Amino acid sequence: MQLALLAALPTAVTALQPLNGIGVKPLGGAASIDVGALLDKKAAVIFGTYAADFNAIEYGQRLRHYAPKLKERGVESLHLILNADEAASEKFVELLGLEGVCDVYCDPNGAAGRAFGCGRGWLPDEDSLFDGQIPINAYGKLFGMLLGLGAWATLPAVIGGYIGNPWRAQPWIADAMAQGSAQGRWPGTGLVVETGRGSGYAFDELPVVGDWGRRPLELATLRLQNMIGVSLQNWDALRPRDDQLAVLTQLGGLAIGDGAGGLLYEWKDPGICAVCNFEDALDALDGK
Repeated sequence: MQLALLAALPTAVTALQPLNGIGVKPLGGAASIDVGALLDKKAAVIFGTYAADFNAIEYGQRLRHYAPKLKERGVESLHLILNADEAASEKFVELLGLEGVCDVYCDPNGAAGRAFGCGRGWLPDEDSLFDGQIPINAYGKLFGMLLGLGAWATLPAVIGGYIGNPWRAQPWIADAMAQGSAQGRWPGTGLVVETGRGSGYAFDELPVVGDWGRRPLELATLRLQNMIGVSLQNWDALRPRDDQLAVLTQLGGLAIGDGAGGLLYEWKDPGICAVCNFEDALDALDGK
């Protein structure tokens, strides 16, 4: 009988059980918080990656844009867990303008993401190739993931940033580039062009494709801005410590609790740059 009852439990409920007892430290020095308790409410929890990572940066940018829309749909609280220490997390919040947007937590070893089932990337438990013939460190594994190893969706996600998408709007991209440009990141004011109507966003003014949901090169331009102006320029402040490099290959995800111990929506990244499309999350909250 007990086995039958267990089998009848919703998959989402059982998926949350590994998070119970996993603690993350709120930014600012408060006591550790149980991740499972966060999702007891109707809350959105992003399981981020290390602070200099493309995925973490895009999650922060998307959350900054979509926070009001999530709250309009009854999401009571927003949480971002970073695989980073407190100093790196503070710098991340500063760079992306996340003050007051969400609660941020430090999880330098990535325990919460692993408990949620986020991908661990290529060869997470190995330190060599070909039966020990060639040693490989975390940076080598990360390079392999950029080619799609252990992260099959990386190349499609990267290529998609170049070719665009005419159907699904992605308004967060313009918002993120404007925030970055205001902080002096490349290409600065180059995103603003003069038109017959005054000034406008450069990608809105493209012929033929200007009204696409995601214009060709638009997301690729943002990712270049993020790489130059966030990751590389602030690498020493954002990188994981040498004893925590295993998180370099760990991917992220998103969970939205239903307030009754289950999930309304979940996503686990299948690759680098292949983070959650928040438009899909909004559709799930709308019952579509």
